[in-house]
Amino acid sequence: MDLVKRLIRDVPDFPKPGIVFKDITPVLREPAAFRQVIEALVDRYRSKGITQIVGIESRGFIFGAPLAYALGVGFVIIRKPGKLPADTYSVAYDLEYGQDTIEMHKDAVGPDDRVVLVDDLIATGGTARAAALLIEKAGAAVAEMAFVIELGTLKGRSKLDRWSVHALLTY
Repeated sequence: MDLVKRLIRDVPDFPKPGIVFKDITPVLREPAAFRQVIEALVDRYRSKGITQIVGIESRGFIFGAPLAYALGVGFVIIRKPGKLPADTYSVAYDLEYGQDTIEMHKDAVGPDDRVVLVDDLIATGGTARAAALLIEKAGAAVAEMAFVIELGTLKGRSKLDRWSVHALLTY
């Protein structure tokens, strides 16, 4: 993971002053680094009985889709409201200033599914928690949450104490 860690760049004051954004786009641009991330996740989940990978909009799609492909399982997307065409479940969650909502198709997962929830980064944990509740609302089990980056100082993992959490890198 040294190559991946070297390529992740800090962007100060984005998207607002005081935030240091962890930019993964250099990792995506470098084939060896991108492959290293996907292979690390494949190695972790290859023999865990996973039936679906669920990616959170939008960077969870980038890592979740190739992981699902490599594991030979389905890929499910969680999106912002109004982006999915069929019947959906939704979960609202609190942000630092306000609220947001995410949705998933009602038929995306079910009681026989063991799911890995994937996103690029865990910060405060609110979105990941809402996504896990959405998966459980549809009847599936969250086997684990997988992130490329964890911002440990923001203590997002504390909101996810009901679930197993795995991060490839922690800052």
